[in-house]
Amino acid sequence: MNAKTESTTRPPHTRRHGDDLRGVGRLAIDAVHGVTDVVEAMHRNISGRALPVGKPLSGPTTGIAGLVYKSVRGVTRLVGEGVDAALAAATPLLGQSQPAPLHAAVVAALNGVYGDHLERSGNPLAQPMQLIWRDHPLDLSGPAPAELGPHPLILIHGLCMTDRQWLRQGHDHGAALAREFGYAPLYLRYNSGRHVADNGRDLAHLLQQLMDRWPCQVESLTLLGHSMGGLVARSAVHQAELEGLAWVKQLSALVFLGTPHHGAPLERAGNWFETAIGVSPYSAPLMRLGESRSAGIKDLRFGHVTDAQPRGRQRRDTRRPVPLPQGVRAHAIAATRGRHGVDVAKLPSDGLVPIESALGQHHNPELALAIPPSNQWLAHECSHFDLLSRADVYERLREWLALAAD
Repeated sequence: MNAKTESTTRPPHTRRHGDDLRGVGRLAIDAVHGVTDVVEAMHRNISGRALPVGKPLSGPTTGIAGLVYKSVRGVTRLVGEGVDAALAAATPLLGQSQPAPLHAAVVAALNGVYGDHLERSGNPLAQPMQLIWRDHPLDLSGPAPAELGPHPLILIHGLCMTDRQWLRQGHDHGAALAREFGYAPLYLRYNSGRHVADNGRDLAHLLQQLMDRWPCQVESLTLLGHSMGGLVARSAVHQAELEGLAWVKQLSALVFLGTPHHGAPLERAGNWFETAIGVSPYSAPLMRLGESRSAGIKDLRFGHVTDAQPRGRQRRDTRRPVPLPQGVRAHAIAATRGRHGVDVAKLPSDGLVPIESALGQHHNPELALAIPPSNQWLAHECSHFDLLSRADVYERLREWLALAAD
């Protein structure tokens, strides 16, 4: 199908400008409410002369101060409702357009940081889960396009990212594998601020819907995840197995690029910071700012992929990880900013994910993922995001996935 025919048969992905304005407006109002809560809590502890260490005081602020805080919330709510109603009425007049890459990146970042809140509050900025083909959302209400071949490749982006960011420095792993081996690349677009398990569950059902409508016999199905995307892929497979979904039997390979299978230190640092400031009632209200980060970010602390795994403030996770599926090839690529020739134990991470975590390794063999050493590879002098564009990373993917499409 040529580009002209495609554009006339499948509507381009567009966003209504009014919806974006409403979403930003709602976020602003939510932020004012959040800051008001923090300021009131600090005011209450200071005026109540709480002990320097211990539990913060509870209950509403009384007197004139309490009236002021109540008024701020009331006025903010009325203003927010008025602005939202006005924008809703004007939305049909404001038009719509295909989002520019920068716009899509900003929306993706907001979803990564506040995505669970956006979803709970019904904010128009919340990103629904979609499969993207040729830069358009795939309509699964009917048969999938006949051009899709027997080797579907599902690419799953990471936290705060979007499907468009698989294209980096002129290279796209999915497009390159399609040219060389005939893969049919489909890119997942999703709200990365939701719990990994929630996204995994939705992906499991979306893939079943996709496979039910695939236009030909599937010879291989490959999931390729970058960073958090690998956790979402693992969660989807696990939940598909639990529910007996048929597509998991068609799965041939799982490929992980910089996936924090055993967690990411930056999120652990955020968790420790929350614990530290919670010691004093004078700083405890600031915990609300840290706790506002999304459920998806918190899941990165230990690489949680199921609802059953703990999500509290534990310092370490000693539970056995969800095992990889039997009979499915698993591959993992880690990155380090260090050079060749340095002892692996002394190499730095890629800036976000430790080498051992990305390779599924663990000092406790019972907690390691069953990824064969021959299916593990380390990219040197490489950042977390360079994994999307480095030629040597693609060469490794090419070697691993070539047989799947022969």
